[in-house]
Amino acid sequence: MISVDAVGVEFSGTVLFNDITFNINENDRIALMGKNGAGKSTLLKIIAGANKPTRGKVSAPKDAIIAYLPQHLLTEDKATVFEEASKAFSKILDMKTQMDYLNSQLETRTDYESEAYSKIIEQVSELSEKYYSIEEINFDAEVEKTLMGLGFLRSDFNRSTKEFSGGWRMRIELAKILLQKPDLILLDEPTNHLDIESVQWLEEFLKTSAKAVIVISHDKMFVDNLTNRTIEVTMGRIYDYKTNYTHYLELRRERREQQQKQFDDQAKQIADIQQFIDRFKGTYSKTLQVQSRVKMLEKIEIIEVDEVDSSALNLKFPPAPRSGNYPIITEGLTKKYGDHIVFKDASLTIARGERIALIGKNGEGKSTFVKAIMGEIDFDGKLQLGHNSMIGYFAQDQAARLDEDLTVFQTIDQIAFGDIRTQIKNILGAFMFGGEAIEKKVKMLSGGEKTRLAMIKLLLQPVNLLILDEPTNHLDIKTKDILKDALRAFDGTLILVSHDRDFLDGLATKVFEFGNKRIKEHFEDINGFLRNKKLENLREVERSAAK
Repeated sequence: MISVDAVGVEFSGTVLFNDITFNINENDRIALMGKNGAGKSTLLKIIAGANKPTRGKVSAPKDAIIAYLPQHLLTEDKATVFEEASKAFSKILDMKTQMDYLNSQLETRTDYESEAYSKIIEQVSELSEKYYSIEEINFDAEVEKTLMGLGFLRSDFNRSTKEFSGGWRMRIELAKILLQKPDLILLDEPTNHLDIESVQWLEEFLKTSAKAVIVISHDKMFVDNLTNRTIEVTMGRIYDYKTNYTHYLELRRERREQQQKQFDDQAKQIADIQQFIDRFKGTYSKTLQVQSRVKMLEKIEIIEVDEVDSSALNLKFPPAPRSGNYPIITEGLTKKYGDHIVFKDASLTIARGERIALIGKNGEGKSTFVKAIMGEIDFDGKLQLGHNSMIGYFAQDQAARLDEDLTVFQTIDQIAFGDIRTQIKNILGAFMFGGEAIEKKVKMLSGGEKTRLAMIKLLLQPVNLLILDEPTNHLDIKTKDILKDALRAFDGTLILVSHDRDFLDGLATKVFEFGNKRIKEHFEDINGFLRNKKLENLREVERSAAK
């Protein structure tokens, strides 16, 4: 058992949270929830030992392994993918090397009666006890299984880590964590860079093979499927619910309603007491009663109602100008990089008003297909845009494309024309950039704030073909729900690349599956597609791979 005891954190005299206490038990699958800025990531870093609390402590058994995957990490580029992942076993392998060295010392030394010889025997005995208590592991097989579960191909194993993007390096770090079989796994937004198959594999692995897990995630379905406990960080304290995210939302609503009732009752009681004091103050016959009520007021402990994130993102896409019946038609569409075929002979028709999800493992061509539509890359075959197709495009790295030296206001002021220029402050306010926030430099914004700012740029001109490549990365659950509602109301054609099953649920009505150098059309929503592909758990993924 790992315990968090009376932990408190202050920054420059401001209390982030205070006196937080809870235990983490084996088989706990904990979702750490709370609005942005509540202190979730800070608490995770304290449990990991990466940060020190202002007061309080985290206690764990001496040999407990706590593994932490932060949102952002730096990976060295001096090893292959397989070598980097194998570092998960470095302590065990170092132990074996040390044992072999000490045994060789015992074989060659002749000072059997010396204190040094006895000390070597003690060291060998202690190391042997630890080493042989560890379950025998086929290290290479474990590394291979984990890397392939997270989406790597065997052909990737001997490639240098420097050839891979940040998202793929994140997977290598995640593989190292999973291979260590730690007592507690701490994950901060682990699904941001994973495709749907890898998210499902990770979900199943954590449910069946991990000991204890604490996760911060904005992927509602991932959190719901994985967790059995929810800890909410709010107003400097925590609430601990022994249930998953969906049920926690119901219990939190009930808690707030109860708090509000108690607050209202107390407010009425205080008003009544104050009214009596004001009425009879200075009345000789009521002096004792007035004094009694004054003392009563001083002793009342004011009931607090937990805050709700009341900032409202008012997201609405402009009406879509009418396009032709078929905004996109492809015939024999093929894309190759040298001898490497991404996809070939794709003949697809996208009709006006269709809502399509592009699904497949990373590297199978989803973003490449989008870039072909945008004319950003060369290709073979035909790709024709229909009459009056007006494209709005949100790239996967859209937030990173923002000029970091501009302020929030300057970023929008640069692209706004006509009457819209007079509405910039209102527009920014609707996207939760109110007051002084509009003067913040882009470099100072969080990932979610940058994504919101990039989304504003998309909304400033009417479009009828909306292409969004991973638009929900870095967005919290509330903002994702608002974006989803806005997309439901969008009256144009929609193409979505996303690994977020809950976001796609009820939004996409057709699936283009990317895999094996093909693009296959499925006339069903995301849940129907996943059911038919039988990708709901690890065993089914492995079975379909074997086929």
